[in-house]
Amino acid sequence: MAKHLIPTTGHSPNLQAWFDWMDRDHSPGGLAPLLADDVVFKSPVVHTPQQGKMITMGYLLAAGETLGNDSFRYTRVFDCGDRAVLEFETEMDGILVNGVDMIEWNAAGQIMDFKVMVRPLKAIQTVHAAMGAMLAKMKAGA
Repeated sequence: MAKHLIPTTGHSPNLQAWFDWMDRDHSPGGLAPLLADDVVFKSPVVHTPQQGKMITMGYLLAAGETLGNDSFRYTRVFDCGDRAVLEFETEMDGILVNGVDMIEWNAAGQIMDFKVMVRPLKAIQTVHAAMGAMLAKMKAGA
């Protein structure tokens, strides 16, 4: 994984748990306890919010397989305790993808809202195609 442009330690407990999973664990078993049962995932390429732990896990794990390549890195962070915004960049098929993860945690420290926004348009099209293929592959293997 490419080196992040921000420190991934020393954050609020909620955000630190996310960074620890991103940088060290990255397993489905490690992700599950980080998510509330009624978590809502808002994708840049799906019109409606996706509700529930299992579907959110599917999207986050698929994103890890597509966007989370060797060039993925967080470039800025706004840590507000129970809310955070993490700017990221990665390269996919020669296209620079720039985006943000907007995360909100509940009182139990579980993610209850996760929104991803991506720019520019060419990057959204690239992410859409890659995520569609990865989700189909994951569904076929399930």
